[in-house]
Amino acid sequence: MYDCIVVGAGPAGATSAYHLAKKGYSVLILEKASLPRYKPCGGGVSPLIQSWFDFDLSPAISLKSHTVYCTWEQKDAIAVDLGNNPIWMVRRDVFDYFLVTQAVKQGATLKDTTEVRGVEFVSNGWIVKTENESFKGRYLIGADGAKGSMAKWLGFGKQKKSVVGALELEIPVQKVENKETYLEFGLVQHGYAWNFPKADGYSIGAGGFAKNRKAQSFHKIIENYTGLFNLNARDGCEHGHPLALWNGVQKLHTENAVLAGESACVVDPFTAEGIRPSIYSGLKASEAVANALAGEANALAKYSEIMAQEWGKEMLWAQRLASIFYRFPRLSYQLGVKHPSGGKTMMKIFAGEKTYSQVAQKGIKLLTSLSSI
Repeated sequence: MYDCIVVGAGPAGATSAYHLAKKGYSVLILEKASLPRYKPCGGGVSPLIQSWFDFDLSPAISLKSHTVYCTWEQKDAIAVDLGNNPIWMVRRDVFDYFLVTQAVKQGATLKDTTEVRGVEFVSNGWIVKTENESFKGRYLIGADGAKGSMAKWLGFGKQKKSVVGALELEIPVQKVENKETYLEFGLVQHGYAWNFPKADGYSIGAGGFAKNRKAQSFHKIIENYTGLFNLNARDGCEHGHPLALWNGVQKLHTENAVLAGESACVVDPFTAEGIRPSIYSGLKASEAVANALAGEANALAKYSEIMAQEWGKEMLWAQRLASIFYRFPRLSYQLGVKHPSGGKTMMKIFAGEKTYSQVAQKGIKLLTSLSSI
C-alpha cells in the first residue's frame, strides 16, 4: 500500500508528489498520457513559484520575457517593463515532466500511459483501478485536470466552476527574435488574445472568460492577430482546451482524499492563470496529506479551509474585477490598463507581488461609477 496515490502528472500532481516523496512518504503517480506530453497552455508563469521548490527550475524555463505590450484592437499600445521580475515562459511538456522527474528522484513511483478507470474507498484506504491492475493507497490526491473524472468519482458532483474555452495556435520558428509578451483586449469579447514567446516559437491564443458570452470565432481572431507579428497561421497547429475557472469557495476534501489543480477549479477567473494556482494547491495538498499521515485528525478539512482563506478570498476579488472589466472592456482598458500605473499593477498581480484584494476594490469602484454615467 502506498502512503498516497496522485492521479495526474500536471503541475499540481507533480508538486504534491515531490513534496510528499521528499518527506519520505511512498507515492505513486498515475498519468494516462505518455510522458512527456503536449499540453495546450500559454505557458506564462510567475517566478514566485521558485520559492515553493528547493531545486532550480531554470532547466524547465523556455525563456524569460521582460516586457509586456498591451493593445486595444491591435492599436493604442502600452509597454510594461517588468524589470528584474520577468514572466517565465514554459513549454508544458518540458515543464511538467521536469517536475515529475524531480518527484521520481525523491523516490516517487511514476506510471504513465496508465489511465485510471475508477476508485473505491475500502476500510482505511483507496483502491485505484486501471485497465490492467489496481493500486491501493492510504490517501488520494485527484489532480487530473479540467476534463478529468476524479472529482466526480470522489463525490464532488456539483462543483462551483465556470467552464470556458480557449484556442491556441503553436507556431514553430528556428529562432525567436521577439521575446516580448503581447496581450490584446479589443478583439475578444469577455477575454483577451495573447502572444507568448518560447525559445522555439510562439503560442498565440484567444480565450473568453464569461460563461454566457456571445458566440465568437477564436479561429478568425487568432488568424487576424497572427498577422500583426508577420507570422502565418497556416504554419501553426491549433489546439482547443477547456478551463475550469474558480467560481466560489467549495469543499475540496473527502474521506482520505483531496482535489488539487484544475480538478479543484483554482484557475484565476480574471486572467485565466492556471499554472501558479495549480502548483500552490498541489503544495498545500501535500502538506495536508503529510499532516494526515502523521496523525492529524482534521488535516484534510484544514486544506479546504486554507484554500478558501488563502486562495478563495483573492479569487472572489478577481471574479468581481473580471465582471466589471469584461462588461466594459474599452473603458476598462482606457482607465485601467492604460493608466500610468495600471499595466504595472496588473503585472504585479500576475507575478504575485500584489494581491487582488489590495487593488481591486478601488478599481471596481472607479469603473462602476464611470460606467453608470
